[in-house]
Amino acid sequence: MKVLEIQGGHKLSGTIRISGAKNSSVALIPAAILAEDDVTICNVPEITDTDALSEILEFLGADVRRASESIVINPKSIKNKEIPAEISKKLRASYYFMGSLLGKYKHVEMYFPGGCSIGARPINFHLKGFEALGATVKIEGDKYIVDAKELKGANIYLDFASVGATINIMLAAVKAKGTTVIDNAAKEPEIVNVATFLNNMGARISGAGTSTIKIIGVEKLNGCFHEVIPDRIEAGTYTIIGALIGNYLKIDNIIPEHIEALTSKLIEMGVELEIGDDYLIVNKPDKYKAVNVKTLVFPGFPTDLQQPFMVLSTRCSGKSVVEETIYENRFMHIPYLQKMGADIEVNGTKAIIKGPTELRGTEVEATDLRAGASMVAAALIAKGTTVIHNIEHILRGYENIVEKLSDVGAKLEVKEI
Repeated sequence: MKVLEIQGGHKLSGTIRISGAKNSSVALIPAAILAEDDVTICNVPEITDTDALSEILEFLGADVRRASESIVINPKSIKNKEIPAEISKKLRASYYFMGSLLGKYKHVEMYFPGGCSIGARPINFHLKGFEALGATVKIEGDKYIVDAKELKGANIYLDFASVGATINIMLAAVKAKGTTVIDNAAKEPEIVNVATFLNNMGARISGAGTSTIKIIGVEKLNGCFHEVIPDRIEAGTYTIIGALIGNYLKIDNIIPEHIEALTSKLIEMGVELEIGDDYLIVNKPDKYKAVNVKTLVFPGFPTDLQQPFMVLSTRCSGKSVVEETIYENRFMHIPYLQKMGADIEVNGTKAIIKGPTELRGTEVEATDLRAGASMVAAALIAKGTTVIHNIEHILRGYENIVEKLSDVGAKLEVKEI
């Protein structure tokens, strides 16, 4: 078993370059199925989630070639067959194969996807969207069978602005007959990135990034070249780490507008930021002012940054309140922060953090991907050494995290125990 051992208290200086967005890449790779020719996607992070999706493509018969930061997918030899549980359950984003296989072949059989245990996260919005397009959904235990004689455009209203459902419906609708309109669509930048990819292949999608997306069905999608946007959650995570222990730490290759909800809170907190066109420089301040945050869908404060941000709140003078409105199980990191010395009280969906407190190194667990990021952030400022277990969660979403942090002065290594 692998653990991550981190020695706390080392200032971080230099440059961290942000990789391509995990949450774009995990949708773009399944979407390549819809093309008739080679698809080249560059700036793809080398993380276990993208490896798992490539494995599913290869299982279906696609030719997948991986080079540094890019992936070339030839879908011509794909055979549409049941995707078994042992590969579909490696990550939740495997559900994008539902939309892409349904869109191309009008039939998909796969087992319920896996991923982090941060809440119920049902896929009923996805399935309702498929049904609105004319598909029938049959559930046999953990297995989903989605079938359609024909897919026809429809008006679809999402009860919740779900990123996954918005993308999955787009994938299913691009080759449907007629026009599909998704109302109350999610607005995240990753959705714009996926829509641009599909349009590059010949789709006719407009309105991505707004609450109404219009898709006019086409008969054929061609191969294309596409670039993944920078990962705003990775950028936000390292910015938070810089606010904790940075000394002119540069976060490079970012889109600043994508993390404004975070940077505005950091400025309110008293953190020193210099924001450029595609970078920011962050410094640890002498004092932090307590602030309150509430997670919301984009452009609000991201739920994926809530857990690392809570570590920063332990440094603030006074009482901070962090409210989680997206996922019900996203406070699983709190017992480990408390074990390290944090003063945190949970009241329903709110965590009340009293500070400043000093954190001490100890043994902790990464209960999910972003909880793992919070453990890394906490370990970097803790006195002594912290050992993080279950690091496979962290490696799912942060490319070369050990190398990136080591290069700017952190003392950490992966060890076998």
